[in-house]
Amino acid sequence: MTPARKHTALPKAQILIEALPWLTRHNGKTVVIKFGGNAMVDDELKAAFAQDVVFLRQAGLKPVVVHGGGPQISAQLDKQGLVSEFKAGLRVTTPEAMDVVRMVLAGQVQRELVGLLNQHGPLAVGLTGEDAHTITAVQHRPTIDGELVDIGRVGEITAIDTGAIQALLDDGRIPVVSSIARSADDNHVYNVNADTAAAALAAALDAETLMVLTDVEGLYEDWPHSDDVISRLTATELEKLLPELSSGMVPKMQGCLHAVRNGVETARVIDGRVQHSILLEIFTDEGIGTMVVPDAQGES
Repeated sequence: MTPARKHTALPKAQILIEALPWLTRHNGKTVVIKFGGNAMVDDELKAAFAQDVVFLRQAGLKPVVVHGGGPQISAQLDKQGLVSEFKAGLRVTTPEAMDVVRMVLAGQVQRELVGLLNQHGPLAVGLTGEDAHTITAVQHRPTIDGELVDIGRVGEITAIDTGAIQALLDDGRIPVVSSIARSADDNHVYNVNADTAAAALAAALDAETLMVLTDVEGLYEDWPHSDDVISRLTATELEKLLPELSSGMVPKMQGCLHAVRNGVETARVIDGRVQHSILLEIFTDEGIGTMVVPDAQGES
């Protein structure tokens, strides 16, 4: 082997060695990943996401993917002449719109993602929150101007049954979960916020990490005056910031807060516009995005 050949290979070896302590630390641990934002609509980012998830699985972790499908749902509603209306940051979901939501999430977004993952082997299995009572919900009625408002088939999670997901993980599979749920009350199917669903599943699965892909670099310290990202904060620090956050970030950060307050060791918001952002976050010393930790870890 020529000296030049050795030199070109050396950086690759160094990268692998840097990953070693992280590989050891995360081996056998469950990680729940919320797939959303640009990563859902850009073909290159979608392919990179699938590679990352398969890499985690081959590296000894147990990834679970949870997805919504806002852009795809809006496009299909438009195509069918149904108006997209939002109240309190949530999609008003009529029974007709719910049929579209269900079709798009379980029949389009989930199938595409399962297909991308399964290019690498017989790994991914798709399911929805309806399957095996994985997610149970009741109708969510937000308060607007002091009054409870009916926004249709939008669900609030009441219970999680991890049996089906755990069985898949034990079998070495990658569960891909669509964020819809059935109600035990009225047997209707409800649209559930995917950030909220991912956080609830992470807590119920006793996951080590919740990762939420977004279209920003993380949580900004003083937006819009500065684009400095807060790299780490405790649950209590995050709770104080919640009232100041933009409406789009609220369910993501509330999800992170719920996760770390319910047994998940870290919750991270990362930039899904960066290829391989998941690997950068889990396996490098720098990490990217914002990490939320339980209060007890804040001093370390």
